[in-house]
Amino acid sequence: MIKDSILDYPSRGHWGKASYRGNCTGYLIKDLLEKYQPKQFVEVFSGGGTGQDVAKELGLTNSVHLDLLTGWDALKDDIPVQPDFVFSHPPYWDIIKYKDMRGQYDADDLSNPVDYPDFIRMLDKVNEKIYASLINGGRHAFLMGDVRKRVNDHYQYYSIIKDMAWFGDLESHLVKVQHNVTSGRKGYHGSFIPIMHEHLLIFIKRSIWQLGIKYTKTFIRDLRQLQQVTWRDLVRAAVEQHGRRASLKDLYETLDGAKKAVNNDHWREQIRAVVQRYPEFERIQSGVYAVA
Repeated sequence: MIKDSILDYPSRGHWGKASYRGNCTGYLIKDLLEKYQPKQFVEVFSGGGTGQDVAKELGLTNSVHLDLLTGWDALKDDIPVQPDFVFSHPPYWDIIKYKDMRGQYDADDLSNPVDYPDFIRMLDKVNEKIYASLINGGRHAFLMGDVRKRVNDHYQYYSIIKDMAWFGDLESHLVKVQHNVTSGRKGYHGSFIPIMHEHLLIFIKRSIWQLGIKYTKTFIRDLRQLQQVTWRDLVRAAVEQHGRRASLKDLYETLDGAKKAVNNDHWREQIRAVVQRYPEFERIQSGVYAVA
């Protein structure tokens, strides 16, 4: 039973094929079906058959379960019925290679090792299709995890639910605790924090024709062109750029043209005031300053 926004199922249950990697616990699907009592249930990315077994046990004789494994292409094929409830559990990008589960490659597999923006575009296409298939008042329960990958000398965090488009109104956002994951069996040091949760988003279709679509757009800006940045922020960044040790000449050249310097005849004086006033700036010699 879903009582609040934190979901915790230590066991996956007896439903579906336990050896199918990435299988969602059947208890989640069971709780969702008992809560929303759908007349027409569709599962997208049905994988190891967990949802089908749960639906059968609950007496849902007309449920539909769609997956590339059974010949349904999420990018090309239509949803064959008009559901009032859809549960989807897509691949978390290429973390699990589902071609290995099927035994063959398919170009439309969302778990293929494509660039992240391409994965998001494919995921958006599927979610748009799911939303369009819903009857008015229908819901789409979408289960997704976050991804972290090693990129050069750091770990890059990918929030798929932030980067994908949202179709319809978000009715609920629940957090599901993850169990039996690889990261849970490793020890980590330093600042690394392992991912031990997933997101369950419940979208609802409130209008026949109109819908809200939300998406995230990333803008690249130079810190020197921001409105709310302080001279202290700018000077610290400029010293860091020069290897944490910079002369006033270096600072002048680096900050010439900054937004705060435009129409300010005394911007060089501002820089000198910062390095003399704040304790993080250490005077190494005349006109040269360092930061720890």
